[in-house]
Amino acid sequence: MVKDSDSCITRLLFCGPNFPASNKYTREYLQNYPFIQVDDSSSEDVPDIIANYDMCIVKSMRLDSNIISHANKMKLIMQFGVGLEGVDIDAATKCGIKVARIASGETGNAASCAEMAIYLMLGLLRKQKEIQISLKQKIVGEPIGDTLLGKTVFIMGFGNIGIDLARRLRPFGVRILATRRSWASQPLHSGQSNGFPAPNDSADKLVDEKGSHEAIYDFASRADIAVCCLRLDSETAGIIDKKFISSMKKGGLLVNIARGGLMDYEAVASNLESGHLGGLGTDVTWTEPFDPDDQILKFQNVIVTPHIAGVTEYSYRTMAKVVGDVALQLHAGAPLTGIEFVN
Repeated sequence: MVKDSDSCITRLLFCGPNFPASNKYTREYLQNYPFIQVDDSSSEDVPDIIANYDMCIVKSMRLDSNIISHANKMKLIMQFGVGLEGVDIDAATKCGIKVARIASGETGNAASCAEMAIYLMLGLLRKQKEIQISLKQKIVGEPIGDTLLGKTVFIMGFGNIGIDLARRLRPFGVRILATRRSWASQPLHSGQSNGFPAPNDSADKLVDEKGSHEAIYDFASRADIAVCCLRLDSETAGIIDKKFISSMKKGGLLVNIARGGLMDYEAVASNLESGHLGGLGTDVTWTEPFDPDDQILKFQNVIVTPHIAGVTEYSYRTMAKVVGDVALQLHAGAPLTGIEFVN
């Protein structure tokens, strides 16, 4: 905390562009607490001003060791969400700065992402782009779509989002395959996600067949739809590559609601071109914002959304409350709760 106009002010900085509702909703939540200052800055300005702040919330930028070294007053770096791949956690640890994420299970973020996955699946199955063509050409009764009913869905990464997705897929009459690094003591968050009941069900009841990382190619070969819910790290970067897509059923659908860096661009593009990949529905891309003239967008069986899976009124209001509450705790010198520390 620093002195400002003879008052003790705790300063928060939202770092990076995009996702404007994150800082807007946090500012609204804290509007009655004048001793908390909420600012936002573009990526270019962050290195010059970060020394003035006690807490940083990362958006679309890389917080590397050089930037972190300037954060002399920083006590906490947070992600407005789950993914911390943009933060040099080792550098923060060396500087004595705690790093944390907002767990998705209790904020509605997991539910929002799960719903987006289903939206993308249904959009591909019902041929969303072709529907628009039929409307423009005044064609009735086309295109012929498909149903989720009877399909086999492979959920790659059975964390909070994967769990919420499995819960929502069950009523569609699908068979669910899922992989995760470890199934020991599988935690299922016990709260409610955006009004959807979360019973005390087990992974065994949600999933028809479980597997470890080694099962991804086998499961991909048996699934009609593969959904990527993995975190991006050194082990998972580019995991959806030529080998993985080649192992999928011909005509299988790929859905990604995690990170664009999990997909190998050339592998996806070439398999769309050949027809082996039956469709791509992704909320995340290799670069963001994505080039609107990119060749991948020319395919009729591709749906791309601008990283909005978790961007819902419910999840953003809830996460803004988490950030605001942590800022108040930091100001009071109280233990920081409601977040998941990674160092």
